[in-house]
Amino acid sequence: MKMGSNRSFLPKLWSCLLICVTLWSNLSSGVLAKLYRRPNIVLILTDDLDIAIGGLNHLVVEKSLYFSFFFYLPQFVASPLCCPSRASILTGRYPHNHHVINNTLEGNCSSKAWQKSDEAHTFPTLLQSIAGYQTFFAGKYLNQYGHSEAGGLEHVPPGWNHWVGLEKNSKYYNYTLSVNGKAQKHGADYSKDYLTDLLANMSLDFLQYKSSHQPYFMMVSTPAPHSPWTAAPQYQHSFNSTKAPRDPSFNAHGKDKHWLIRQAKTPMSNSSVQFLDDAFRNRWRTLLSVDDLVEKIVKRLEDGGELDNTYIFFTSDNGYHTGQFSLPLDKRQLYEFDIRVPLMVRGPNIKPNQTSQMLVVNVDLGPTILDIAGYNVNKTQMDGMSFLPILMNSSSWRTDILVEYQGEGSNVSDPACPQLGPGVSQCFPDCVCEDSYNNTYACVRTVAPSSNLQYCEFDDDEVFVEIYNVTADPYQLENKAKTIDHEVLEKMNHRLMMLQACTGQSCRTPGVYDPRYKFDPRQMFPSHSWRLSRLRQTMK
Repeated sequence: MKMGSNRSFLPKLWSCLLICVTLWSNLSSGVLAKLYRRPNIVLILTDDLDIAIGGLNHLVVEKSLYFSFFFYLPQFVASPLCCPSRASILTGRYPHNHHVINNTLEGNCSSKAWQKSDEAHTFPTLLQSIAGYQTFFAGKYLNQYGHSEAGGLEHVPPGWNHWVGLEKNSKYYNYTLSVNGKAQKHGADYSKDYLTDLLANMSLDFLQYKSSHQPYFMMVSTPAPHSPWTAAPQYQHSFNSTKAPRDPSFNAHGKDKHWLIRQAKTPMSNSSVQFLDDAFRNRWRTLLSVDDLVEKIVKRLEDGGELDNTYIFFTSDNGYHTGQFSLPLDKRQLYEFDIRVPLMVRGPNIKPNQTSQMLVVNVDLGPTILDIAGYNVNKTQMDGMSFLPILMNSSSWRTDILVEYQGEGSNVSDPACPQLGPGVSQCFPDCVCEDSYNNTYACVRTVAPSSNLQYCEFDDDEVFVEIYNVTADPYQLENKAKTIDHEVLEKMNHRLMMLQACTGQSCRTPGVYDPRYKFDPRQMFPSHSWRLSRLRQTMK
């Protein structure tokens, strides 16, 4: 009798469970979804926007009611060049781990090798496949994207539901887009083709037609303020009296710096100064359209009732210089003007109009966005860490990060500057070179209560070292390498070598000025003794 009652009970139990599961499923997509909506995320990435020499001063962030709600952080880049830096943003990894070293296919920029390895493991792929986000990309991706030897415009990187990728490098007119793998050519008609405005309109279209049943991640990557600095017609005469900032490093001779900086002509010629002032004005003019783009996106989110549940990030891939240490204009150098970029964030539970001096680097963007989406960053191989706790006013954080760059040069002399010989590049104007093969360096950038320090080593015959106390010397005018205490030198040299070999969690170990740091001189790398002896010789 009991056995029979159990048999009759089981079908009823399964029916009840099925009804419960069905009800839970419906609640999850209905009532519960309204109780807790996973946040949306927007990342706006500019191209070559500095912070150290005023690239942000005029922007809507300074004057708009919308941007008074942002949290400000000084962000560093893992490498001061477009493609390596963008690869670091996408992967959350330092260049020595993602192996994108410059803007060429040979340097792994959007190459087949990149596509088969790191591109398949970017944070958007995790947002889409595991966190359930719908994803949208529009704008400049990597400098060699669309190259015929790397899949052409038919290649749509994994992780994107909606893809609008610019072929190769930044332009404002006469470019080609890959729209979900199909080429779309554009001309020179402002109303239809001006790229910054087109990206704004495509972003608004996505916000209008996206699914309302999934959270979304939207990445908009503008050409501005990258060359060729083509402003929209209504902004072509703005800032006519503006000049590049004449800070203490402007038109100054870098007498104690690496040979590439020492070769710059000081004082600069009048033509070079005019050229860089014109470039500075034009950069600001292109940014006025970025102002418009940001304002349109924020307004659309506000009008749609989504702003309060959306995190917005605004940043750049690298900084820029115009006349510092008599270098006319470029990036690629180890100084604050090239490695520091703006980072502004707003979103749920972030206190507005706050500033933090915590040490954030662009390998942290991916981990932070994944953290916001509820994904466990420790499951990834990312080198960066989520700075969401900083946005929520946590006081515990890292004290140092790595910056690395591999210099480029030409195998033949520049016909316009034959006296320079081979091995250099970016020699303009007036044959002042901005890069060379041995402009290859790695730096430990430290920010701690007791120290604001930059320690850099060049991979050249000299093992040239540059060290700056950035608190006492914010413009990095005086290289302290000859006078620094030898114990500090040894510790920083060892820390640099550790970071250059790090991966994942080992990139987040305590730095030299962290109270938890332990230095054991017996635990040296195989080449450490040789490098340290060379360093001691150069310090004499």
